[in-house]
Amino acid sequence: MRRLLIIFTLCVGCVIVADAQSTFTERLQKSNSGEGKITVTHDQSIDELVNGKNAVPVQAAPKKQTETTTATTRQENARDEKNEQTTVLQETETTTATPDTIDTRKKVMKGYKINGFRVQVFAGGNSRNDRVKAERTGNEIKSLFPGEPVYVHFYSPRWICRMGNYRTYEEAHAILRSVRELGYQSAIIVKGKITVQYP
Repeated sequence: MRRLLIIFTLCVGCVIVADAQSTFTERLQKSNSGEGKITVTHDQSIDELVNGKNAVPVQAAPKKQTETTTATTRQENARDEKNEQTTVLQETETTTATPDTIDTRKKVMKGYKINGFRVQVFAGGNSRNDRVKAERTGNEIKSLFPGEPVYVHFYSPRWICRMGNYRTYEEAHAILRSVRELGYQSAIIVKGKITVQYP
């Protein structure tokens, strides 16, 4: 029994010594099945600092390969940007060619938030049908008032369509009269945060 214990201790010691022979970076780069692969490239002075003075330096990857890869990536990015610019130009040409079409895409207004007023044109429930009605109302308002921003949102528990960013109640009231004359009798003025463009 004693011999078995000594043999076992020697085997464990050999395994520990053999494992200690590999450096930290070698163990880090060791490939195991089911795990990712790590590649470490560094200077010899860093290798000595991390692994000790007697460590064998890990060979660094050639820098020319990295530079060519970077140059290729830059060329591909430039090509993609050029394609995006031509696509944007084509989109603007099509929208300017037909002025009768209504732009129903969402526009994000950049600016800062202050207290103000909006005209609430539609307020429904939380069903899919109410969402369709709110979006339809929003598109109609966009076509009738092309310069005014239109907001279609879900404020729990209902779908709401609001328009405009008015600093004073009088501005909102003038638009409210115009909206009610067009047939939206349930339109009201609501107070809240509005977006004002930077000066």
